[in-house]
Amino acid sequence: MPFDHSSPDDGDIADSPAKPPVPEDVADAIRTLIRWAGDDPDREGLIDTPKRVARAWKEYCQGYAQDPAHHLSRVFEEVGGYDEIVLLKDIPFQSHCEHHMAPIIGRAHIAYLPQDHVVGISKLARVLHAYARRLQVQERLTAEVADCIWEHLKPRGVAVVIEASHACMTARGVRTPGVMMMTSRMMGVFRDDDRSRKEVLALMGFE
Repeated sequence: MPFDHSSPDDGDIADSPAKPPVPEDVADAIRTLIRWAGDDPDREGLIDTPKRVARAWKEYCQGYAQDPAHHLSRVFEEVGGYDEIVLLKDIPFQSHCEHHMAPIIGRAHIAYLPQDHVVGISKLARVLHAYARRLQVQERLTAEVADCIWEHLKPRGVAVVIEASHACMTARGVRTPGVMMMTSRMMGVFRDDDRSRKEVLALMGFE
């Protein structure tokens, strides 16, 4: 049998059943952008780029097809009387800003103070990713995650802190790499009680 010299990307040349079809108008739009940027979409290295880019964006934005609240629908009441802070910290995520469609890469810290039930800890990350995989601004992403947990878990408090780097600032514009933007949303006891807020921020590593 002859050795297969094909590269891992060769499979992108033809549509396969495992890959979603790309509408021609979408591929044409990407070709137009390539031309406008100053390159030739018909040259060998770019000939299959429109379909790759289209499928990549479908993946980047898969959060539009998800209901974040669904991840909080199953709760557990047998928690042995536990009524202290539940925290998931350093959750990595990637999003894209709605202004330049440039990457937002960061980490989130999500905490809540349960009332009488808890949710599987991985569900907090799933809520984050469902909102992050959309065109976003960090302020709204922070609020959406906190509001979803507050509304559907009915906890005594919710705290969400997000730290992220924005390529629209680091790779273009002022071109200032290494800058992190931080946003937070405190609800319930974490907003109203200074001691509770300090406790959750200390657990997150900020005090």
